[in-house]
Amino acid sequence: MVDKERLEKAFKEIILALGDDPNREGLIDTPKRAAEMYLEQFEGMNYTNDEIIKMFDKTFERDYVLGSSNIVIMKDIDIFSHCEHHLALMYDMTVDIAYVPKDRVIGLSKLARIADMVSKRLQLQERIGSDILYIVKEITKSEDIIVRIKGCHSCVTARGVKKRSVTTTISKIGNITVEVFN
Repeated sequence: MVDKERLEKAFKEIILALGDDPNREGLIDTPKRAAEMYLEQFEGMNYTNDEIIKMFDKTFERDYVLGSSNIVIMKDIDIFSHCEHHLALMYDMTVDIAYVPKDRVIGLSKLARIADMVSKRLQLQERIGSDILYIVKEITKSEDIIVRIKGCHSCVTARGVKKRSVTTTISKIGNITVEVFN
């Protein structure tokens, strides 16, 4: 579980390590505010993938008009995360999820909620894709899934090499063999 009190103490120490005074007017409540922000931004740290499955395992019988040739595609789910290597922000990220339904379909909002919860961890972009693929596969029982994630990493854009226009795209694929995101 994310520990708010410990976060507040850590942020106070960071302010001191930066050479500033955590007791000056503009910074007095900063450790508390930063800790609250981290509680929100790292909510996913409180849950395993299997717990996320239980949270969002809401499916519906596949409607009789859906034939076996249909693909459900949800594109441009916006997320952000934090790189586990630098604690740097991964931003302007979008997730595309596609799957071929078997006997059941998942509620569309659940796909977005899964992507959001998985991203709220110290992460790698590749693991976000793997986690989403695993969760969607377990809920839908479909083997035919693809997850594509595109985004910017501030560890590349704002530090080190400082290449502001660089984006990174990863794809995690179940059995789907065609490109569905053209």
